[in-house]
Amino acid sequence: MVPPPTPSLDVDQWFNSEPLTLDSLRGRVVLIEAFQMLCPACVTHSLPQAVRVRKLYPADEVAVIGIHTVFEHHDAMGLDALGVFLAEFRITFPVAVDRPDPISSIPATMRAYDLQGTPSQILLDRQGRVRSSTFGVVDDLALGTRIGRLLAEPTQTPISSDAAIGPSPDFRATGDEGPSACDADTGCR
Repeated sequence: MVPPPTPSLDVDQWFNSEPLTLDSLRGRVVLIEAFQMLCPACVTHSLPQAVRVRKLYPADEVAVIGIHTVFEHHDAMGLDALGVFLAEFRITFPVAVDRPDPISSIPATMRAYDLQGTPSQILLDRQGRVRSSTFGVVDDLALGTRIGRLLAEPTQTPISSDAAIGPSPDFRATGDEGPSACDADTGCR
Protein backbone atom coordinates (compact mmCIF):
# COMPACT_ATOMS: atom_id res chain seq x y z
CA MET A 1 0.00 0.00 0.00
CA VAL A 2 1.33 3.43 -0.96
CA PRO A 3 1.31 6.09 1.79
CA PRO A 4 -1.08 9.02 1.31
CA PRO A 5 0.37 12.17 -0.23
CA THR A 6 2.19 14.48 2.15
CA PRO A 7 0.11 17.59 2.93
CA SER A 8 1.59 20.89 1.83
CA LEU A 9 2.48 23.52 4.39
CA ASP A 10 -0.49 25.89 4.68
CA VAL A 11 1.23 28.89 6.23
CA ASP A 12 0.87 32.68 6.36
CA GLN A 13 4.44 33.89 6.73
CA TRP A 14 8.06 32.76 6.95
CA PHE A 15 10.86 33.88 9.26
CA ASN A 16 14.56 33.30 8.48
CA SER A 17 13.78 32.28 4.89
CA GLU A 18 11.98 33.05 1.70
CA PRO A 19 8.81 30.93 1.39
CA LEU A 20 9.62 27.22 1.05
CA THR A 21 7.69 24.29 -0.35
CA LEU A 22 8.20 20.67 0.57
CA ASP A 23 8.74 19.91 -3.12
CA SER A 24 11.73 22.25 -3.10
CA LEU A 25 13.29 20.14 -0.32
CA ARG A 26 13.02 16.78 -2.12
CA GLY A 27 16.27 14.89 -2.03
CA ARG A 28 16.80 15.80 1.62
CA VAL A 29 15.44 14.33 4.84
CA VAL A 30 13.19 16.99 6.37
CA LEU A 31 12.55 17.52 10.07
CA ILE A 32 9.43 19.62 10.67
CA GLU A 33 9.25 20.88 14.25
CA ALA A 34 5.76 22.07 15.21
CA PHE A 35 5.89 24.33 18.26
CA GLN A 36 4.35 27.17 20.22
CA MET A 37 6.56 29.69 21.95
CA LEU A 38 4.54 29.34 25.21
CA CYS A 39 4.88 25.54 25.23
CA PRO A 40 7.35 24.57 28.00
CA ALA A 41 8.52 21.33 26.32
CA CYS A 42 9.04 23.22 23.04
CA VAL A 43 11.25 25.84 24.68
CA THR A 44 13.22 23.45 26.90
CA HIS A 45 13.60 20.45 24.62
CA SER A 46 12.26 20.31 21.07
CA LEU A 47 13.49 23.66 19.73
CA PRO A 48 17.01 23.26 21.17
CA GLN A 49 16.99 19.73 19.72
CA ALA A 50 15.98 21.06 16.28
CA VAL A 51 18.82 23.62 16.50
CA ARG A 52 21.24 20.77 17.27
CA VAL A 53 19.96 18.74 14.32
CA ARG A 54 20.42 21.74 12.05
CA LYS A 55 24.02 22.15 13.24
CA LEU A 56 24.89 18.44 13.16
CA TYR A 57 23.74 17.43 9.68
CA PRO A 58 24.79 19.02 6.38
CA ALA A 59 22.07 21.31 5.01
CA ASP A 60 22.12 19.49 1.67
CA GLU A 61 21.26 16.22 3.48
CA VAL A 62 18.83 17.29 6.24
CA ALA A 63 16.53 20.32 6.24
CA VAL A 64 14.99 21.62 9.47
CA ILE A 65 11.79 23.67 9.38
CA GLY A 66 9.85 25.08 12.29
CA ILE A 67 6.08 25.54 12.17
CA HIS A 68 4.70 27.95 14.76
CA THR A 69 1.26 26.40 15.17
CA VAL A 70 -0.86 28.36 17.62
CA PHE A 71 -3.99 26.71 18.96
CA GLU A 72 -4.25 28.62 22.26
CA HIS A 73 -3.26 32.01 23.72
CA HIS A 74 -3.52 33.61 20.28
CA ASP A 75 -3.24 37.18 21.56
CA ALA A 76 0.07 36.48 23.30
CA MET A 77 1.74 34.77 20.34
CA GLY A 78 1.60 37.30 17.51
CA LEU A 79 4.13 37.83 14.75
CA ASP A 80 6.11 40.52 16.59
CA ALA A 81 6.45 38.31 19.66
CA LEU A 82 7.51 35.36 17.48
CA GLY A 83 10.19 37.45 15.78
CA VAL A 84 11.64 38.46 19.15
CA PHE A 85 11.39 34.87 20.42
CA LEU A 86 13.30 33.48 17.43
CA ALA A 87 16.03 36.11 17.82
CA GLU A 88 16.36 35.64 21.58
CA PHE A 89 16.58 31.85 21.30
CA ARG A 90 18.91 32.10 18.26
CA ILE A 91 16.67 30.00 16.06
CA THR A 92 18.01 30.56 12.56
CA PHE A 93 16.39 27.74 10.58
CA PRO A 94 13.27 28.57 8.53
CA VAL A 95 10.11 29.00 10.61
CA ALA A 96 6.64 29.23 9.10
CA VAL A 97 3.51 30.55 10.80
CA ASP A 98 0.68 28.04 10.52
CA ARG A 99 -2.45 29.51 8.91
CA PRO A 100 -5.29 30.00 11.43
CA ASP A 101 -8.49 28.13 10.66
CA PRO A 102 -11.54 30.41 10.90
CA ILE A 103 -13.75 27.47 11.91
CA SER A 104 -11.52 25.79 14.52
CA SER A 105 -8.81 26.65 17.01
CA ILE A 106 -6.59 24.09 15.28
CA PRO A 107 -4.49 25.75 12.53
CA ALA A 108 -4.44 24.43 8.95
CA THR A 109 -1.10 22.56 8.81
CA MET A 110 -1.59 21.13 12.29
CA ARG A 111 -4.97 19.79 11.18
CA ALA A 112 -3.64 18.47 7.85
CA TYR A 113 -0.94 16.44 9.64
CA ASP A 114 -3.30 15.29 12.42
CA LEU A 115 -0.98 16.67 15.11
CA GLN A 116 -2.04 16.18 18.73
CA GLY A 117 -0.34 19.25 20.15
CA THR A 118 3.10 20.72 20.63
CA PRO A 119 5.86 19.83 20.40
CA SER A 120 5.35 17.54 17.43
CA GLN A 121 7.99 16.29 15.03
CA ILE A 122 7.42 15.09 11.50
CA LEU A 123 10.15 13.39 9.51
CA LEU A 124 9.96 13.25 5.72
CA ASP A 125 12.14 10.98 3.65
CA ARG A 126 14.08 12.14 0.59
CA GLN A 127 11.00 11.60 -1.60
CA GLY A 128 8.95 13.89 0.65
CA ARG A 129 6.88 11.13 2.29
CA VAL A 130 5.90 11.27 5.97
CA ARG A 131 7.84 8.54 7.72
CA SER A 132 7.41 9.56 11.34
CA SER A 133 5.05 11.84 13.26
CA THR A 134 5.52 12.11 17.00
CA PHE A 135 3.86 14.21 19.70
CA GLY A 136 5.82 15.17 22.80
CA VAL A 137 9.46 15.06 23.77
CA VAL A 138 11.61 12.83 21.56
CA ASP A 139 14.86 11.43 22.88
CA ASP A 140 17.95 12.70 21.05
CA LEU A 141 19.22 9.20 20.31
CA ALA A 142 15.83 8.07 18.99
CA LEU A 143 15.62 11.08 16.67
CA GLY A 144 19.22 10.61 15.52
CA THR A 145 18.49 6.95 14.76
CA ARG A 146 15.40 7.84 12.73
CA ILE A 147 17.28 10.48 10.74
CA GLY A 148 20.22 8.10 10.22
CA ARG A 149 17.94 5.37 8.89
CA LEU A 150 16.36 7.78 6.43
CA LEU A 151 19.75 9.05 5.28
CA ALA A 152 20.94 5.46 4.76
CA GLU A 153 18.04 4.58 2.46
CA PRO A 154 18.59 4.63 -1.29
CA THR A 155 17.10 7.79 -2.71
CA GLN A 156 14.39 6.06 -4.78
CA THR A 157 13.19 3.31 -2.44
CA PRO A 158 9.53 2.36 -2.83
CA ILE A 159 7.87 1.99 0.55
CA SER A 160 4.60 0.71 1.88
CA SER A 161 2.56 2.26 4.64
CA ASP A 162 4.16 -0.31 6.98
CA ALA A 163 7.56 1.37 6.58
CA ALA A 164 7.13 4.03 9.26
CA ILE A 165 10.27 4.51 11.33
CA GLY A 166 8.70 5.78 14.53
CA PRO A 167 5.46 6.24 16.38
CA SER A 168 2.62 8.03 14.62
CA PRO A 169 -0.37 9.58 16.32
CA ASP A 170 -3.66 7.70 16.16
CA PHE A 171 -5.52 10.85 17.09
CA ARG A 172 -7.01 13.58 14.93
CA ALA A 173 -6.97 17.00 16.53
CA THR A 174 -10.39 18.55 15.98
CA GLY A 175 -10.39 21.45 18.39
CA ASP A 176 -13.09 19.77 20.47
CA GLU A 177 -10.79 17.95 22.87
CA GLY A 178 -11.58 20.24 25.80
CA PRO A 179 -9.18 22.59 27.56
CA SER A 180 -5.55 22.39 26.60
CA ALA A 181 -2.86 21.59 29.11
CA CYS A 182 0.89 22.15 28.96
CA ASP A 183 3.56 20.10 30.66
CA ALA A 184 7.33 20.53 30.43
CA ASP A 185 7.80 16.77 29.94
CA THR A 186 5.08 15.99 27.42
CA GLY A 187 4.05 19.23 25.72
CA CYS A 188 0.81 21.13 25.12
CA ARG A 189 -2.54 19.69 24.05
